[in-house]
Amino acid sequence: MNLNLPYPENNLQVLTEPVVIHWFRRDLRLYDNQALKLASHREMQILPIFIFDPEILDSLEKDDKRVSFIFQALKYLDIDLAQKGSYIRKYAGNPADVIERLTDLYSVKAVFTNHDYEPYAQKRDCSIRDLLLRKGIEFITCKDQVIFEKEDIVKNDGTPYTVFTPYSSKWKSMFEPSLSDENSSLTSNRDIFLKGSAKTTFTLDFVGFKEVKGVFKAPIINEELIARYDQTRNFPAIGTSHLGVHLRFGTISIRHLVSRTFRLNSTWLGELQWREFFMQILWHYPYVVNKPFKAQYERILWRNDEGDFQKWCFGETGYPLVDAGMRELLQTGVMHNRVRMVTASFLTKHLLIDWRWGESWFAQKLLDFELASNNGNWQWSAGCGCDAAPYFRIFNPRAQADKFDPDNLYVKRWIPEFNTSKYPKPIVDHNLARNRCLEAYSAVRTT
Repeated sequence: MNLNLPYPENNLQVLTEPVVIHWFRRDLRLYDNQALKLASHREMQILPIFIFDPEILDSLEKDDKRVSFIFQALKYLDIDLAQKGSYIRKYAGNPADVIERLTDLYSVKAVFTNHDYEPYAQKRDCSIRDLLLRKGIEFITCKDQVIFEKEDIVKNDGTPYTVFTPYSSKWKSMFEPSLSDENSSLTSNRDIFLKGSAKTTFTLDFVGFKEVKGVFKAPIINEELIARYDQTRNFPAIGTSHLGVHLRFGTISIRHLVSRTFRLNSTWLGELQWREFFMQILWHYPYVVNKPFKAQYERILWRNDEGDFQKWCFGETGYPLVDAGMRELLQTGVMHNRVRMVTASFLTKHLLIDWRWGESWFAQKLLDFELASNNGNWQWSAGCGCDAAPYFRIFNPRAQADKFDPDNLYVKRWIPEFNTSKYPKPIVDHNLARNRCLEAYSAVRTT
């Protein structure tokens, strides 16, 4: 078994003291962590672990900011755990192999972790559940990264919602503030974590990555910004809450966030509901990972011009709002939500390039990348999703810039050569692109 285990477990003899494992994944915090809280109810020490999974890492660039975010968030967790005399054991390897090795080294009675809804995660967890079942060890997973999941919100006939507005109404009718466990933390009169201190300083070199400094910043809930969200959310120069990445990796609790903000702004709450709507779509209709929700749009005759795609990727289309967004993404891993819609619409409808190309690029670059939201929003923009923008809704990038960045503050921030001879000419005429798109989409709607 070829595992990268940089901590002393390589040389440990079997320990007979019974323990339970908490496997940190998308829940990188101690407070209001549902699986960790459940594990703390057992009268056993908790062995906290994190696994760097090559199935996920091998497709990433070696300076991927998300890996640095995780690494830095784990360091913060270790500071908290050090006060309890413990630390997170960090491993790299196939998760099933790592957990099997740990069950040989420790007297493990149960493994606790939180639900993950993505297809690969489901397959991975099924294999681990089977492995532990053969060894007589419990595998217990909990709902943690959402308020509502899977079949929590369905129609009266038991089928899933595929339109957001009725889903949102049902969400609101079922939500109770008591679900928002704001003050929940680990409460125990005993030392619940397995004692120990790291004998080796873990660096990203162990998993073949280079650390990008300063990626992780502790989450801050800016209630003033959120209270004005409906008035400011479309203006990219104003900025955003920067909470998406913290929801992605669980460095903030969704229950804590909703409990602090659900009365502040209904538009803000709607964005959190969209996140859960797309998660339940992915759960019920996993085929959307590779195919459009609406099957007829599989027949669109995309142009898929490689040169145009490269210009879009690197912010060289000649449309300032599009280019500013793409450059912000490249430099920071972040892009304003309104600009995400404009750039996605431009790729799919102005350039007639398959939405899956754009989805894949965002998946590589977005710090807050979530499969469900990324897929759902790309299909929304392309007009092929379950609750999508109409096919004839084609953003005019210049009109969008005039409306939401009238003084070009956002554009100038990311395009220093804006309004100079060095800035490229538009790669396509808006009216030509619009007519071409309508023809391509109309063709598949009538066949």
